[in-house]
Amino acid sequence: MPLAASAVAAGEDLINVLRQAVGAVEALFADARRAVADRVMVAGRPASRLFDREQRATHGLAWFATYVEALRQLADYAQRLAAAGNFGEIEELLVRIGAGEYLAQIVGGLPMSQGEIARLAELGLNSAAVTARVAPAVEHLIASGNTAQNRARLVALMRERQEATVGACGLDETLDVIREEMRKFADDKVVPHAQQWHLRNSYIPLDVIAQMSKLGVFGLTIPEDYGGMGLGKESMCVVSEELARGYIGVGSLGTRSEIAAELILGSGTEEQKRKWLPKIASGEVLPTAVFTEPNTGSDLASLKTRAVRQGDAYKVYGNKTWITHPVRADLMTLLVRTNPAEQGYRGLSMLLAEKPRGSDEQPFPAAGMSGTEIEVLGYRGMKEYEIAFDGFAVKAENLLGGVEGLGFKQLMATFESARIQTAARAVGVAQAALEQALGYALTRVQFGEPIANFPRVADKLAMMAAEIMIARQLTYHAARQKDSGRRCDLEAGMAKLLAARAAWAAADNAVQIHGGNGFALEFPVSRILCDARILNIFEGAAEIQAQVIARRLLDGSN
Repeated sequence: MPLAASAVAAGEDLINVLRQAVGAVEALFADARRAVADRVMVAGRPASRLFDREQRATHGLAWFATYVEALRQLADYAQRLAAAGNFGEIEELLVRIGAGEYLAQIVGGLPMSQGEIARLAELGLNSAAVTARVAPAVEHLIASGNTAQNRARLVALMRERQEATVGACGLDETLDVIREEMRKFADDKVVPHAQQWHLRNSYIPLDVIAQMSKLGVFGLTIPEDYGGMGLGKESMCVVSEELARGYIGVGSLGTRSEIAAELILGSGTEEQKRKWLPKIASGEVLPTAVFTEPNTGSDLASLKTRAVRQGDAYKVYGNKTWITHPVRADLMTLLVRTNPAEQGYRGLSMLLAEKPRGSDEQPFPAAGMSGTEIEVLGYRGMKEYEIAFDGFAVKAENLLGGVEGLGFKQLMATFESARIQTAARAVGVAQAALEQALGYALTRVQFGEPIANFPRVADKLAMMAAEIMIARQLTYHAARQKDSGRRCDLEAGMAKLLAARAAWAAADNAVQIHGGNGFALEFPVSRILCDARILNIFEGAAEIQAQVIARRLLDGSN
């Protein structure tokens, strides 16, 4: 139904003011970047010693850049919906509240975590410099955006139409259809069972995985020539978000296939592509990523697991840790050191290591391979393992790309997609938290009325909805950049950084709304809290992510 002329005009006014505000904070960010650069750059390049010493400022700059990009994408989102005649009251309120709050945080302090607030003074901007850049549009949105009246109205609309908490996402018709299909699957096949899978620490059933295969989840972005659907990363975001909304383990199953397919598609020989991609796309082969080692974490240059060439095979020796879903995997993308004389990244290679599927009774029925489960608070359904290799054999023909020493470069080429997908999963987890919180707040009666009537509860719901929309739009933007063929490591990192924080905030607030019941294992929100916490850690911890973003921002900033 077309919007009334008055509503269209109000939307246009908001978009114009938001555009002006974005311009103001872009200029303020440019000032901050120059000030931080003066403290950490030597001869036009970031100096590692200074960069580490000034981490508070550099990481604060990364968060500042993330907020500016988020506001830019929020304005683009509003513009797209307005052009399509879909910028309704819910969407306008989400934009007003989100923009007002994020602008206020830029001026007042950017929360890098609960106890770490980055303030503009720490980035080298005094109050006079900030005042000079804060345009009337910024002041207007701060004053009129995240207000009690707007929050109350948004929650009133959410109460009337709980399914509308997502708001219009601004996607094309094909992606909207995919979203609905995945949402229905998650609601029918995942949500009713997720809590028990979590509590029992049991695997996601193979029949659920088979249904995901039929829906095309594992071949979503694999080209049609190799048996996939040939869709873009934006479709991956929609699918990952909806599946993770049902249960993060289900949403994360697609990640295994996405990483493996991206590695093979980007770096494999034609024979390797023809052999593995159709099997991954169909779900016949379930892959897992085997990169991390004890005591290395994000420092892959220190990787020690070695692969020794013996005839037509490599023999693998060493230990890996935090390996997700390795027991039931058929294929490991295994990062090893093939040249021990080469220190750092240059001696690393990627192997496509075949293995038989295991079970709880016999996890690793393969010679030269054993493992121990790592028990975890959340992110269950696939199980985490520490794995030991002692002469495990991999066919030499399964060296990715057929050339040694390219493993790190090959892996780096997948980081953009992996972080975009993680951001999408984080949005899904955050959305699950919001839906649990809203449902509980409407049915939980205290002092004679639903607790959703109390402002402090309603305020939490409104801010959750607004921040989820911001994170969603930033994530979709990163995916569109990837689909266009542009470099998007900066955008992907920002999406992952913001969405992971939003997921944790949403889960934490959802538990608070549940009160004591939020701490009870029978309530799904307790699981969502555990699942949300990992998102700030894997695929680049928040601190590592901020470090990477800051280096990209400052490298050559002069």
